[in-house]
Amino acid sequence: MSSIEHEAILTNQVKNEKDFTSRVRVEAESAGWQLVYHTWNSRHSAAGFPDLVMVKGKRLIFAELKMNLPHKPKGKLSSHQKEWLDGLAQVPGIEVYTWWYPDDVDEILDVLSRTVF
Repeated sequence: MSSIEHEAILTNQVKNEKDFTSRVRVEAESAGWQLVYHTWNSRHSAAGFPDLVMVKGKRLIFAELKMNLPHKPKGKLSSHQKEWLDGLAQVPGIEVYTWWYPDDVDEILDVLSRTVF
């Protein structure tokens, strides 16, 4: 798949956070991430736990996904989300990201395509 095709996965018709999450999962799997986890129903999970957990070799990513669209003002991280992301960021070797759609599409593609951190 060309870089243009990869970018299209994240730029074409992303309408909400559920769609954004699905597109990032597809991109991660295409980039060779062996394990990509998203809690199906967050009501039974710890408050604020990140949207995605991804493993590729010795890399481990926790990512929180947010939308920033003209018809929907930029969301905010909850205090629970901040607590999880700040806590995880303290662990050596773990990559922690907050990715906004569409602002961070290039960064997402770059991070997922890297072979090492």
